[in-house]
Amino acid sequence: MFTLKNLGLAFVFLWFMIGGIAHFTNTEFFAAIMPPYIDSGYHNAIVYISGVFEILGAIGILIPTLRQWAGNGLLLLVVAVSPANIHMWLHPELFPDVPPVFLSVRLVVQVLLLALIWWCTRMPRRATA
Repeated sequence: MFTLKNLGLAFVFLWFMIGGIAHFTNTEFFAAIMPPYIDSGYHNAIVYISGVFEILGAIGILIPTLRQWAGNGLLLLVVAVSPANIHMWLHPELFPDVPPVFLSVRLVVQVLLLALIWWCTRMPRRATA
């Protein structure tokens, strides 16, 4: 059955599945956007680990019994990668191939993504007698 919630789940699934795969196919980009205070000796490992969690979260939201847990994990993941997005926004000169307006819009999209994850992964409350 088609519902707006299912459409939201599909969007979140695709966002994180494609993003997770991209962590393995474009590792250099994701490593380069990390703030300098993160030890550079672990950038690739962090990129791979976050990619794995993105893929697991995407799969998890498709399984009703795991949906809320996977959604919680994706919420934490989005918050965890926020420093990289903020770093890009604060230092657009380091990323000349990315239009500065995109960096600003990206932060707004990130907040909307958090709201969408929350909304579409919450289980409906059961009526009490």
